[in-house]
Amino acid sequence: MSGEQKAKAKSEQAKGKVKEAAGRMTGNERLEAEGQAEQARGDARAAKEKTKDAFKH
Repeated sequence: MSGEQKAKAKSEQAKGKVKEAAGRMTGNERLEAEGQAEQARGDARAAKEKTKDAFKH
């Protein structure tokens, strides 16, 4: 994985987890859903980069 894209993926995953937890603690379903979506984007970005790496080698 390129370093920049890997960092972006990890950042999105971490921010998503924080948002989801905050939403769950406050009862804010919208914030919780945003967190889950952000985690999913991070997961997709990481998977895309891993696929790219697999084809490079």
